[in-house]
Amino acid sequence: MADDLAANCREVAEHLAAVEAQAPGVVESYRGRLAERVGRLMAEQGVSVGPGDIVREVALFAERTDIAEEVVRLKSHFAQFATFMAMQESTGRKLEFLIQEMNRETNTIGSKANDASLAQYVVGLKATIEKIREIVQNVE
Repeated sequence: MADDLAANCREVAEHLAAVEAQAPGVVESYRGRLAERVGRLMAEQGVSVGPGDIVREVALFAERTDIAEEVVRLKSHFAQFATFMAMQESTGRKLEFLIQEMNRETNTIGSKANDASLAQYVVGLKATIEKIREIVQNVE
């Protein structure tokens, strides 16, 4: 079981690294799409919008979709998980609690992601955390 848990933890780390690497591009992609849409609407309606308006909107989007805090907490939970796994005493309940927290952080990342490719990684995270949860149910 310990080997399976370690393998699943490595898989989660890979998914999380991919999420971290891709997250900054989400805001830049949004900025490009927004600028294109606003430019098109401005041309159609004859309305002008200052660059500051677009920057302000992108900043708001960046704040709403920032997942850095959740990623840090998820990494912390996995560090604790590894510590608990190394203990000689019974840690089943602690591991179950950590898995609940991992799921909570992963769900928050998913709700903030606002990007299809990030959503795929989140699904991978959730599936692997579920595998871990199933194994942990057999730990006393």
